[in-house]
Amino acid sequence: MKSTSQIHSAPSLIGRAGGESAGGGSSARLDRWLWAARIFKTRTMAAAACKRGQVSIGGQQMKPSRMVKVGDVIDVRKPPITYSFRILQAIEHRVGAKLIPEILENVTAPEQYELLEMNRISGFVGRARGTGRPTKKERRALDDYTSTAADIPTFFGDFDFDLGDDDSDETTPPRFG
Repeated sequence: MKSTSQIHSAPSLIGRAGGESAGGGSSARLDRWLWAARIFKTRTMAAAACKRGQVSIGGQQMKPSRMVKVGDVIDVRKPPITYSFRILQAIEHRVGAKLIPEILENVTAPEQYELLEMNRISGFVGRARGTGRPTKKERRALDDYTSTAADIPTFFGDFDFDLGDDDSDETTPPRFG
């Protein structure tokens, strides 16, 4: 039977998950680190962001296979802002969310968060007006417009003059071929 000290002294996930055990050095693949640090939901999404040029180190776009090391500052562009992270531990296996402060340091500039807040305050700007399915507000505006347009009376039958072309004095209708 194990003692309580042996049960509670489980090995740290961070020590096992780090790049030290895999390659001897403190490095990890960029796409794996982005996934393990919970910046992207899946490794595929992390690799795709790298391929689209949304991930850079030192201003240069990086491939997903680039090896990152402790101390690197990674810029991740997720519109409308660019997040910056300093690597504290190079890991390749996903860890719990509570351990993230030991993995990375968020060094994003405060101006980026102000930009995010201004974007949030400005409202929904995800699609151009008039394209796609109308929003609830636009639907109500359309309903109000069509209901007022239906209330406008038509006077076409009340006029005393004929709107037809009366230039000809012929009484017989023209023949069509």
